[in-house]
Amino acid sequence: GVGMGMTAPVSITAFPTEDGSFQQKVKVSLRIPSQFQDNPPCPTDESIKIEERQGMTIYSTQFGGYAKEADYVSYAAKLKAALGSDAAYRQDFYLCNGYDPPMKPYGRRNEVWFVKE
Repeated sequence: GVGMGMTAPVSITAFPTEDGSFQQKVKVSLRIPSQFQDNPPCPTDESIKIEERQGMTIYSTQFGGYAKEADYVSYAAKLKAALGSDAAYRQDFYLCNGYDPPMKPYGRRNEVWFVKE
């Protein structure tokens, strides 16, 4: 019953298949605003879980526009190529992040994150 407004980034955990596309299962995460961090409201929908994301070191790339799955897959492939075989990061998932509300037409920011092992 508490409205928290839009938070950024909206983070999608993608679990890539062999060809790099997303599996049907993804996890969407929203940041709980600072004023609710110590005592977040309890979700009324059982499919919504509150999780604490631990600190992490990431490899990241940024791009603009209205991001679609194909864009995230493409930029993940570019990031993987740029890192080469020397960088150690989680291969079983990566994070797709969008920072802008849907009605913002220009100057949009999106990122792909690989979590360093």
